[in-house]
Amino acid sequence: MSTTPLTPARIKAAPKVLLHDHLDGGVRPVTVLELAREIGYTALPTSDPDELAKWFVADAPGSDLVRYLEGFAHTIAVMQTKDQIERVASETAFDLALDGVVYAEIRFAPELHVERGLSLDEVVEAVLAGFAHGTAQARAQGKHIIVGTLVSAMRQAHRSEEMANLAVRFRDAGVCGFDIAGPEDGFPPTEHLPAFHLIQRENFHMTIHAGEAFGLPSIWEAVQFCDAERIGHGVRIVDDIERVGDEYRLGRLASYVRDRRIPLEVCPTSNVHTGAAPTLAEHPIELLRRLRFRVTLNTDNRLMSGITLSSEFAACADVFGWTLEDMEWLTLNAAKSSFYQFDQRLALINHVIKPGYAALRASA
Repeated sequence: MSTTPLTPARIKAAPKVLLHDHLDGGVRPVTVLELAREIGYTALPTSDPDELAKWFVADAPGSDLVRYLEGFAHTIAVMQTKDQIERVASETAFDLALDGVVYAEIRFAPELHVERGLSLDEVVEAVLAGFAHGTAQARAQGKHIIVGTLVSAMRQAHRSEEMANLAVRFRDAGVCGFDIAGPEDGFPPTEHLPAFHLIQRENFHMTIHAGEAFGLPSIWEAVQFCDAERIGHGVRIVDDIERVGDEYRLGRLASYVRDRRIPLEVCPTSNVHTGAAPTLAEHPIELLRRLRFRVTLNTDNRLMSGITLSSEFAACADVFGWTLEDMEWLTLNAAKSSFYQFDQRLALINHVIKPGYAALRASA
């Protein structure tokens, strides 16, 4: 098999698929400042956009999940009206399109955006309207992106069944699935079985945050009790893989996840910033890729990690020696694992993704 080196230009031009990206974790710093001024929000650590961007990135020695999450208090504070939410969603779709993302599933928790009187339905409607505007704006500049929406429930708030009903209610308007996020430790996914069972009964889609801040039990419960179609992060599955000499021995859970081709929504830089991995070089994504788990590469929170999907591919290529063929494999994994309808998914793969990589190889 031929190998084509990954250059910044090729990474930028390659069609990309993003499955794990939080709306409130990808706001432009200048937008945070402008929205804060509009509503008189004065709790930001600085009024300089460059300094604010640096503050949001929790990459200092000793940073952990607690430090990482500090920024969300500010982004959520400026996403409490219809216009604010629409603007953030529009800019998200547009920014991803300019980065070469052709399909994205963006998640958000509606329950976090009702502090100024919006109803849950109004929050979802504002997000969907923003995505529609951003995709149209990108199309006008020759960039095409499809954006799906995931409704997230916060596991510590115990409103998951209400959020699951909300997701189902908007399934024909642009919501493509249900997610559960928030602290894993102390809030197992099995506490939310009614929500997952509702999604299953409605023949709908779900992904569950698991195996990031907590270990194998969270993945096991998400897969075996909740029937998760995808795992958000899931990197702690490596705890069930043992190195024996030059080979690796998979435990029963790791074998099950790999055999069933359960997709892992892996976010390397974010994992380093939250303390789930010590460094990018020590991140298990390369081992999981070589062992042929259904690995996908994602951003998680572009603002909090100071990244794009292109920069994430570039960083991993530098550390792990990835080629264009590796990038295509990861992108196809993501496309196959998306909650897009099957025929549309095939069209995306066969008419956008594969031709895009073939053209890049031909021009190398």
